[in-house]
Amino acid sequence: MSTNFQIALRFLLFKKRAMLMTLSGIIFGVAFFILTQAQTSGFEQFFIRTILGTDGALRVTDRFQKPVDYKTIKMLDEEEALQVETQRKYIEGIDYPNTLKQAVREFPEVKGVAEVLRGQAEIDSRSRTQDGQIFGVNLNEFLSVSTLGSQIIAGSLENFEKSPQGLLIGSTLALRINVKPGDIVTLSCKGKSQRFSISGLFETGVGDIDKVRIIVHLNAARSLLQRPFGANYLQVSIDDPDRAPAIAERMKAVVQHDVSPWQRREKVWLDVFRALRFSSAITVSTIILVSALGMFNTLAMLVIEKTKEIAILRSFGFSKADVTSIFLWLGGVVIVSGTTLGCLTGALLTWGASNIPLRIRGIFSTDHFVVNWDSSHYIAAVITASVVVFIASYFPARRAARIEPGEIIRGTSS
Repeated sequence: MSTNFQIALRFLLFKKRAMLMTLSGIIFGVAFFILTQAQTSGFEQFFIRTILGTDGALRVTDRFQKPVDYKTIKMLDEEEALQVETQRKYIEGIDYPNTLKQAVREFPEVKGVAEVLRGQAEIDSRSRTQDGQIFGVNLNEFLSVSTLGSQIIAGSLENFEKSPQGLLIGSTLALRINVKPGDIVTLSCKGKSQRFSISGLFETGVGDIDKVRIIVHLNAARSLLQRPFGANYLQVSIDDPDRAPAIAERMKAVVQHDVSPWQRREKVWLDVFRALRFSSAITVSTIILVSALGMFNTLAMLVIEKTKEIAILRSFGFSKADVTSIFLWLGGVVIVSGTTLGCLTGALLTWGASNIPLRIRGIFSTDHFVVNWDSSHYIAAVITASVVVFIASYFPARRAARIEPGEIIRGTSS
């Protein structure tokens, strides 16, 4: 143990009450920083998983009316490229879904592709009529691009698969029209009506989906919507959803259809989560800042009270660098102790929060607090606390190093 470190510990014990208050502030600042980041990023990640499991990572939709030279677009700036995109004309829907599916499957990142035929319809349960959206799908294909299998809360996919006139209905819509699995309903569209049996209820957790979505077999949807061929879009799952924008651009250039990544479709909510995460980090960081200001004040007072001792150390041969290192050691002890205990406390609080019951139904569905265990939260908290405490320690340390022993001793003797 170095002499400078031993002296730093003695100075630390001299102001132990003030240092304990500072240390407590650092511990709780780091802990709450970790907790808030775990919560906000946890809900964001849960929302992303919900969206990917419901609407897929990519959506291949309308065909370009005129081919576009992508090499030329890449040479334009962002504003000019956006103008080209908005002026492009599209032909709505997909005319040859089977051919397009084969082309999309050629991309190595693609895990699954499913065509979706969508249309508006009325669902009549005899007790009530409600507007809804029909989604005609091939079940096996759709299960490869969604988490429908884990969203069934009543009935079963087996019943749906076996029944050509079966349907799956959102839980909120089922509640509104008062139906359950096994009941018979009538779907009406463009003057045509068909009777269906409810095979199961699903709950995605996204309110706008669960109150309107009706899933039927693709052939049944073609008959009801009177569309013997074509589809509205292809839903695509990929191995790395974070790379969806780059893959979408490549795919768009090859298939000559618009390809929408999930980041573009959910940009508003992603921006909201990002803003919440940033604002919570700033708010909680004030706890660390206040604690650091307290430490600055404590060290500044320590320099004043220990002026004579510092002068004696200088007269014994301690250099300015030695004196500076003594006070930086004080900050180092607080940083190491505060961040270590803060990370442990943050992990404990995060675990406790994850077990708090909380029922949420809206943009996603959960019955408890959702947290994200991410090492980057701990690293960010440690870096933030370390920088602030180092700055709070550095300036008193420089002031202490500037003390000249001769002046202090002559002032004392006089």
